[in-house]
Amino acid sequence: MIDLTPLDVKKKKGDFRRAVRGYDTAAVDDFLDTVSARMEELVRENVMASARLESMTESIGNYRVRERAMNEALVSAQQLREEMREQAAREADLVLREARAEADRIVGEARRQATAAAEALRRIQGQRVRFLRLFRTLVERQLQDIEQEEDRTASIGRGDADESSLASDGQGG
Repeated sequence: MIDLTPLDVKKKKGDFRRAVRGYDTAAVDDFLDTVSARMEELVRENVMASARLESMTESIGNYRVRERAMNEALVSAQQLREEMREQAAREADLVLREARAEADRIVGEARRQATAAAEALRRIQGQRVRFLRLFRTLVERQLQDIEQEEDRTASIGRGDADESSLASDGQGG
């Protein structure tokens, strides 16, 4: 392929030999001007297209870099999400185990307190039974003492009556 520029076409204008029966030089010159103008236009378009192509190639490169970065960020985010999910599961498991241990401790403490309260109640009930027995014994002794006093009082009263009847018997005789 020949490397031809619009300037090369313009310079060709007087280079052709003139022949008697050749082409019309004015027509050839007009055609060469048209070809030159069109070539300039095509060269400009080619330069612009090359610049656009270069710009687009650069943009595509930038987009590919961004895409790669976004894919890496997405993968990192997915990994982070998975790690966070696993961490949350571990923490939930730990909290659950701690809560169960605390619940077991509280239940154990409540059982110890219930056992201690039941033992205290049993002791108090035993003390109550002993107190009631002692009180009954005391009351029964008091009742016996009262009965003895009543008997003594009654016997004293009978003894006075016996003495007075003896005295009255002795006076009359």
